[in-house]
Amino acid sequence: QVQLVESGGGLVQPGGSLRLSCVVSGLTFSMYTMSWYRQAPGKERELVARITSVGGIRQYGDSVKGRFTISRDNAKNTVYLQMNSLKPEDTAVYYCNAARGLDPYWGQGTQVTVSS
Repeated sequence: QVQLVESGGGLVQPGGSLRLSCVVSGLTFSMYTMSWYRQAPGKERELVARITSVGGIRQYGDSVKGRFTISRDNAKNTVYLQMNSLKPEDTAVYYCNAARGLDPYWGQGTQVTVSS
């Protein structure tokens, strides 16, 4: 059974930092492109960051470039999202995604709230 378990969310003040983690089990982690998405209330789910299985090529959404960094540790079956200089508009539920062709897998999400 495939499981993606996110952690690290919470409440942070504007300008602060958080690091999200997603531990994956039940699949060959190194063969999957890993992504972070987010969804704010009343908005569509959007891509935050992606890291490929081969070469570790990174891609970021325009709104987070220069502030967020995605990384992966294949030995630990874990993908990370380092979030710096957080803004209130970063408030959302953040989801981990594992993809290799069709039918990606999703985590349950972790809430990030940026507020003073």
